[in-house]
Amino acid sequence: MSNNIKPGEVSEVLLRQLHDINNDVKFEEVGVVLSIGDGVAHVYGLTHVTENELVEFENGVMAVAMNLEEDNVGAVLLGDNRNINEGDTVKTTGRVVEVPVGDAMLGRVVNALGQPIDGKGPIETDKFRQIERVASGVISRKSVDTPLQTGIKAID
Repeated sequence: MSNNIKPGEVSEVLLRQLHDINNDVKFEEVGVVLSIGDGVAHVYGLTHVTENELVEFENGVMAVAMNLEEDNVGAVLLGDNRNINEGDTVKTTGRVVEVPVGDAMLGRVVNALGQPIDGKGPIETDKFRQIERVASGVISRKSVDTPLQTGIKAID
């Protein structure tokens, strides 16, 4: 019995298989809800979460990591907290909160994540801005030239 395995063919097959491997690694950190109240969840275990990063609860509700402490993270909920309980898992998303911007937003009603809630379909834009950013300087802004009438004499 002769062995007809050629080293060149073996290495070619291996290289082809290695080339087709999907090496997109996604790092996902998972924590646990310690307590929840007043729209804030305190989460243990998210040691690498960044400020203003979106975190997702196991029921799909999103939150923004705000108060980064040594042993827990305070996450401000951006949805209903009725189905979130102590012991539920929370995972990082690696994304900072950003919302769509531009003319497509005019007249639209959106939630805290910039998702439309007015029943008019998706917002067609490819421009997004982070919700937390440095404001433009006073010099570059247009000056206020029209008074805002509130209807209250003491203020106007």
